Amino acid sequence: MHLPRLLSAGAALTALVMSSQTALADDVVINLGYAAAEGSSYSVLANKFEELAEEYSDGSIDVKVRCCGQLLGEDEAFKAMQLGTVDMHVITGNNVSPHFPLMDAFVLPYIFEDKAHAYRVLEGEVGQQFASALLDATGVHLLTYGFVGDRDFYNSRNPITNMADMSGLKVRVPKNQVMIDTFTEFGAAPIPLPWADTPTALQTGTVEGADNGTSFIKSQKFYEIMPHFTALEHFTYFSPLFASQRVMDKLDDAQKDAVMRAARDAGIYQKEEMTRQTDEIRAFLTGEGGMKTAEFDRTDFIAAGQRVQDRYASDKGAEFTELVTAIRDAAE
Repeated sequence: MHLPRLLSAGAALTALVMSSQTALADDVVINLGYAAAEGSSYSVLANKFEELAEEYSDGSIDVKVRCCGQLLGEDEAFKAMQLGTVDMHVITGNNVSPHFPLMDAFVLPYIFEDKAHAYRVLEGEVGQQFASALLDATGVHLLTYGFVGDRDFYNSRNPITNMADMSGLKVRVPKNQVMIDTFTEFGAAPIPLPWADTPTALQTGTVEGADNGTSFIKSQKFYEIMPHFTALEHFTYFSPLFASQRVMDKLDDAQKDAVMRAARDAGIYQKEEMTRQTDEIRAFLTGEGGMKTAEFDRTDFIAAGQRVQDRYASDKGAEFTELVTAIRDAAE
């Protein structure tokens, strides 16, 4: 027997197999979508993730960022990730609630006392346990929570100086029951609409007001059609980066590590960048953007928000109540 020749042939075969596997692993394209306009907080997260995932994987991952609803709108994107027809998507938390109702605990009005409280919850044990529960229940990975912002309020009817000024105001809300109930408690007339229908509804007067993350008001140029701005800070929002199980299964161990590291670092970057931008954008909206703002009393809004919190905590079951309690306890 020619043992050296056999060993040489075996080594060559092993090298060929490994080379073939490497080539397979290298050929990973990830389509990452978001529904908002370029320049929004979504794009800050998505673009940084693209850069870092490609860098950390030594080019073996190619991220294709698709903005502006090119893949799907937010209402459909989470389900598509469950089905494996979308790889990754940035989705605001309230639009995840229909698929995973526990998310509503974070949507509750005034649930976080301040940003430090929010980050302590999301970046700590509560946030980790929530991501694990979401994966177990839906098969979708939550890769990073990223920046926590406020949904600023704007309208075309009148300045908001107290809760009475909300009376009867036709307000666009996402198809999220917490948000519908909150604006009802505020005395407004909430109208649930998909995000894609919102700009037209505002322009035509079908709705008179809405709320969005600060950067969205600028990126969508709502300041051109909405004269009144209020930093109500009634809803805190975050827009995690999600991934399907199907795309995660395409990655080898090194690529998974690269994706998780890129998501974490992109989330940190987005947090720092959007925190810096928020004050600048609010100054633009009420300055060069031409929106008017007024001093307002938040007291009745906070009391109304607390009523919504208490009602949901008692009606949604033990798991929901435990999460609300954990969020509140983290404030202490």
